Amino acid sequence: MSKTALITITVIVAVIAAISAIVLFVRSRKRRKLANVLDRRDNDSVHYAFIINPSKPQAAEHRRFIASYCANHGFNDIEFIETQLDKDGRVCAQEALAHGADVVVAVGGDGTVRTVASAVAGTGHALGIIPIGTGNLFARNMGIPVGDIEAALTVATSHGSRNVDMGRMAILDNENEDHGHAFLIIAGIGFDAAMIDDTDPELKKNISWLAYFVGGVKNLFAPKYHGTVTITSADGSTHSRSGLTFRTFMAGNCGEIPMFSLMPSASVDDGILDFEIIDTTGGIIGWTNLFGDIVYQTVTRKPEQNPISINSKVDQIQGISAELTLEKPALAEVDGDILGESQHIRISVERHALIVRVPEVPGTAGMTA
Repeated sequence: MSKTALITITVIVAVIAAISAIVLFVRSRKRRKLANVLDRRDNDSVHYAFIINPSKPQAAEHRRFIASYCANHGFNDIEFIETQLDKDGRVCAQEALAHGADVVVAVGGDGTVRTVASAVAGTGHALGIIPIGTGNLFARNMGIPVGDIEAALTVATSHGSRNVDMGRMAILDNENEDHGHAFLIIAGIGFDAAMIDDTDPELKKNISWLAYFVGGVKNLFAPKYHGTVTITSADGSTHSRSGLTFRTFMAGNCGEIPMFSLMPSASVDDGILDFEIIDTTGGIIGWTNLFGDIVYQTVTRKPEQNPISINSKVDQIQGISAELTLEKPALAEVDGDILGESQHIRISVERHALIVRVPEVPGTAGMTA
């Protein structure tokens, strides 16, 4: 590793450490506020179906706790359905709804949450979330307690919901695809998918989302991608770009990840997706510039590049859909789940498709169902 690369990585690690300290302080304040909010929640005694990922650490223990919690709070109409290798959260949620579930609760990480959401969307039934994964990014964006199963259960089994959007990525060059893949956080094709694919699962278990940093380093100098994109705006107008060159193309429903804001303008309930087309030049200098761009917009809370960036480019465009055609296949992902390679994808949004039980509803004095 060159001296320049070593210095760059050292600086990045130092910045991450500083931001981590700030995040921990903010989270501490949020926990105290949450405790006061949960004291005012009203229980909702209905049919609950808990879709649980048994592969998660302590899943069996969490299941026992949930059963005990429900019994102690008078929730007698409950069922558990476990995901399997050939039965993902989408299929489990469909089964739960067929059984008459009023609220479907995803117990797992972002993968379980998004697949359960895929089936619950548009049904009018509420989605509850008990986050027991490593990232739990959607739960964090919704303010749902992470690392406190009792608090999360209180949110999932009491009145207070928010209508949120859901994204879909359709793989258009695979005739075997029978549905668009749901995403609640970010979908992408290119570098971000390659980074996720190269992340060691065991390392992720040990150091959580920081493991993605290692996967990213492996792909810093991978070839760029080339293609054509057409984005449809909220007013129905279309905008096409041909001869496009980029490192990664992403669509965000919500843009907050641990410590950083990838898409400051992204909102989960505006009926719009935030698209980002990212490119770098100049080797490690370009990636350093890009990191500076992310830090800059995290601090300013604006979708703008750092004014001193010269070797990175971040185009941020809002719209309701995008269709991307590539010269060569590239890996695609939704909320951290790899879908495989594709040359032709379409990404769209379903406005207010989900009713998600959350601690607080922004901008309102009360709660919804």
